[in-house]
Parts: sequence; structure tokens; C-alpha cells
Amino acid sequence: AFAVAGLGSGLTEAVVVNPFEVVKVTLQTNRNAFTEQPSSFVQARQIIKTDGLGFQGLNKGLTATLGRHGVFNMVYFGFYFNVKNILPVNKDPNLEFLRKFGIGLVSGTIASIINIPFDVAKSRIQGPQPVPGEIKYRTCFKTMATVYKEEG
Repeated sequence: AFAVAGLGSGLTEAVVVNPFEVVKVTLQTNRNAFTEQPSSFVQARQIIKTDGLGFQGLNKGLTATLGRHGVFNMVYFGFYFNVKNILPVNKDPNLEFLRKFGIGLVSGTIASIINIPFDVAKSRIQGPQPVPGEIKYRTCFKTMATVYKEEG
């Protein structure tokens, strides 16, 4: 139940966060001097004007972002709450803090490791393509397969 709840929260988060990620990545990859860069709002308007709101515009890379946030939250919350319920509670507040901190650390580490392929795919899809004018990274799983095949 906690894993499914985590998945639901991650998918919701991804839908809300993805347009901001597209703007952020676009600004980060802008090679102009910092003083010449547009504001986030201006950049968002430019993306909407040239590419629209869809999967080539402000929602580019949505499937990879859904995977990144959904998988992370599913693994993190599923692992954290199941392990927390198995390990005995400590009466000493310091030891209880360390127990919860340790479980959170392990949960976050495992979730991040499993999450990495989705994060790489998101960055490749939303970032600049290797050859200008040619879209090499288009979908989440094809991007993962291409990166694995070409880079390991």
C-alpha cells in the first residue's frame, strides 16, 4: 500500500514539476552569457510559442519524469514504511532518531540507484540533442536503450 501511495504521489509530482524542469534544463543549456539569459517566465513563453504545451514543448520528457518521480517515491516510501514497521522502536529518542535516519538513508539510496536510468533519460530528452536539428533522444525507454548500447 505504501509503495502504491508513493507511486501515486510521484506521478502527481512529475506532472506538476515537468514543465518547470523543461524550463530549467533549457536555461541551463543556454550557452549565452548569464546576463543575456531570459528569465524563467520569458523562457517558458518562448517554449510555448515555438513548441507548444505538448510532448515536444513544455511537457517534453514527461514519460521519463513520470518514471523518475514515480519509481523514486514508490521505492522510497514502500521500503521506508515497511522496514520501519519491522525494526523495533527504541525508547531512547536519540536511538529512535538514528533508526529512522538510517532507514531513510538506505531508502533514499536504493530509490536513487533505481531511479538513475530515468533521470538520465529525462536529461537527455529535455536537454540539447547531440546533433542540432536532429532528435536522437525522443522517448524514455528508447533513450535508456540507446544510452546503454552506446555508453554502457
